[in-house]
Amino acid sequence: MSSDFDNIILLTDGYKVTHHRQYPSDTKIISSYFESRGGKFDEITFFGPQYYIKKYLVGRQVTADKIKEAKSYFTEYFGSDHFFNEEGWDYIRREYDGYLPVRISAVPEGTVVPPLNVLMTIENTDPKCFWLTNYLETLLVQSWYPCTVATQSRFMKKILKRFMEKTADPGTMSSVDFKLHDFGFRGVTCPEQAGIGGAAHLLNFKGTDTIPALIVARKYYHEHVAGFSIPAAEHSTICSWRKARETDAYRNMLIQFPTGLVAVVSDSYDIFNACENIWGEVLRNEVLARDGVLIIRPDSGDPPQTVVKVLEILGRKFGFRINSKGYRVLDNHVRVIQGDGIDIVMLEKVLDNMEKHKWSAENIAFGSGGGLLQKLNRDTNEYAFKCCSRTTIENEEIEVYKDPITDKGKISKRGKQMLVKRGNTYETVPYSRMGGAGYTRNELVTSLLNGNLLEDYSFASIRERCAI
Repeated sequence: MSSDFDNIILLTDGYKVTHHRQYPSDTKIISSYFESRGGKFDEITFFGPQYYIKKYLVGRQVTADKIKEAKSYFTEYFGSDHFFNEEGWDYIRREYDGYLPVRISAVPEGTVVPPLNVLMTIENTDPKCFWLTNYLETLLVQSWYPCTVATQSRFMKKILKRFMEKTADPGTMSSVDFKLHDFGFRGVTCPEQAGIGGAAHLLNFKGTDTIPALIVARKYYHEHVAGFSIPAAEHSTICSWRKARETDAYRNMLIQFPTGLVAVVSDSYDIFNACENIWGEVLRNEVLARDGVLIIRPDSGDPPQTVVKVLEILGRKFGFRINSKGYRVLDNHVRVIQGDGIDIVMLEKVLDNMEKHKWSAENIAFGSGGGLLQKLNRDTNEYAFKCCSRTTIENEEIEVYKDPITDKGKISKRGKQMLVKRGNTYETVPYSRMGGAGYTRNELVTSLLNGNLLEDYSFASIRERCAI
């Protein structure tokens, strides 16, 4: 994906530009870490740093032209040319051919880790570049977004699996992968966000209308086609026929797509009339004769009530069977997708109301847009990037931490950190405890060293790692 933001010197917070002057003069190495401090979900699906590393940090990132451009920006930004660390950036250009002298280590992408554990660490590898570690914080901490989308999507899948296990035939469980479709492209802020967030969702599901997600998965994670979709109507294509010809609009969908899955939004005027009289009477025989599945989409109203009412109408008109769990399943030619108002809370409410009315989760799929990719922020799981260690030129390691009296939830970790696995769980411990109490292996793997990519995870391997 091309970007105007290709100058790493400019991809930071303004106040960090002056931080090279603020560390103690005997500083040699600055070490920092990235973690979730808690929040909404009790486990984190780690995903996304590989995208940021490959796109922004690998290779020759510092050039004379980029330094010149940054100096021009910062001279006007600060009203002076004395604050920009031109000497430090030029040192990287000369001594490392513009490759960034840092080490980034992280838990393998797709790993599911409880909050309050270190997920990623970074430190400079050249003593003259101690200031670089936290200069890169602003970019790397944006990993909170794909981590949060992947985490939330995983919990939504858990909800779907729970209702499927309770109300659906065992042989239908594989359909869960297509039960939550990504409608989120239009609800986010830019194509890049759609790509990163959409790819995060595809770790758990395989249905998407967010094409940039496919681009990210292919270009940065080696997945040729990460998600799939089907022909589907929108209001413009239905309403263009006008209300008097609503039946013709629906019949045209059956004619144009005579086999397979096809989704038709049916609430442009009256969803209940559409189900009762148009689909259920006028077009009923055409639907039943079709070699495929018609998926009817209500797109307004109160989702739990509307979905059940639609199912009741379709059940009367097309028939249903009672499955092995004692729940009703529509004739195989007809299903429903609810794509309006779906977030993690509403998803469960709809499924719960269906269960109460003895409708199996087999009957429905969901689409989610803003509720999937946008209704979250960095505080959803309280992500933080903190300095934990400063090594002096005399090789003394000094623990760095914060301990605000006004908020003990923001206490940070002291000293260089590693992630260890004990049984089926993870634990973060200081490097000083390495070798003791069975702490012999650090689960954090070096992914970037001095501008060179050392780990390159495939999308398939990440999916496998975080599979439920």
